[in-house]
Amino acid sequence: MIDPPADIRRLAYLGTPHESVPFLEALAAAGFEVTMAVTRPDKRRGRRAEPTPSPVKAAAQELGIPVSSEVDAVLDADADLGVVVAFGQIIKPHVLDQLAMVNVHFSLLPRWRGAAPVERAILAGDQTTGVCLMEVAEGLDTGRVYRRVEIPIGPDVTAEALRADMVAAAVPMLVNALQVGLGTLEAQEGEPVYAAKITRDELRLDWGQSAESLYRQVRVGGAWTTWRGKTLKVWAAQPVEGSQPPGELDGACVGTGQGLLKLVGVQAEGKSRQAAEDWLRGARPNPGDRLGS
Repeated sequence: MIDPPADIRRLAYLGTPHESVPFLEALAAAGFEVTMAVTRPDKRRGRRAEPTPSPVKAAAQELGIPVSSEVDAVLDADADLGVVVAFGQIIKPHVLDQLAMVNVHFSLLPRWRGAAPVERAILAGDQTTGVCLMEVAEGLDTGRVYRRVEIPIGPDVTAEALRADMVAAAVPMLVNALQVGLGTLEAQEGEPVYAAKITRDELRLDWGQSAESLYRQVRVGGAWTTWRGKTLKVWAAQPVEGSQPPGELDGACVGTGQGLLKLVGVQAEGKSRQAAEDWLRGARPNPGDRLGS
């Protein structure tokens, strides 16, 4: 590892998804010269579909920035610093030995190191999260931290909305840090907590759990249950007071281990998303019918 220079003007940018794009665009707008963007290779969405570029590749091409899918390309990019935002790959030591890098990480480290910090914070019921600007070091999000900003997690915020709030707070933090100086590094303090990628099984709604716990799964996105042997995704819901057997339907309300979860937006297998009330009119549940059985 090497230290960043005091005067940072030329950048290599490493990122992939939509939330990485505002950072790239802001850096270019602020006058930094982005000499190279590195992102995942083009990806085919269906067997017959043409390969599509990542959001970062598409944005970089719009800005006239050269793009590569090889991390080692940054070594020939004549950059002062590498900037990493949701890149999704570990940067190998031989790269860090030649180019200093900073990473924008979507948690308050050392809590939620890893791939899914936003989703894990919601599932855990955290009330606060944040974004850290950190050095890229060997290991999984182990580097020291230059700056951090805290962000409250509202009781009804979805992972998508929370991620947007984090991006809105982190973009100016990054640009300012590169303009005026990164500042002093501080070691991460506290017990590390890891944010493994969310699996499909973790998003299956267990109606024996509390309505509040199930609501957190829905807020993450992709929560699902079964109805008459087929998958039913739950995209929007709301915990309400009341009591009935777990999984049992009473109108749009489903019984849980504690309280009721009112279905708001669902998606039956092979169908488009729709309002829960519209789904119920077609599903025609009988008295005592249950989800998840």
